[in-house]
Amino acid sequence: MLSLHTNLMIRLRSDEKGATAVEYGIMVALIAVVIIVAVTMLGTTLGDMFGDVKCSMTETTNKAWDAATAACVAP
Repeated sequence: MLSLHTNLMIRLRSDEKGATAVEYGIMVALIAVVIIVAVTMLGTTLGDMFGDVKCSMTETTNKAWDAATAACVAP
């Protein structure tokens, strides 16, 4: 009975699956944060770029995209 208890304790101490799962969870969370920050930063830039394209393709000549008003305005 004592040896069974000892063997069980040795196996539980050497089992690192829980620690590995926590490490993977932290890595996934950090990767998600990096992706969210990158998309947020690029989203504004891409929105402005598509707005400029919209202004250049419409009949409004010499106008630029204003992100604050979300419209084409004269520079």
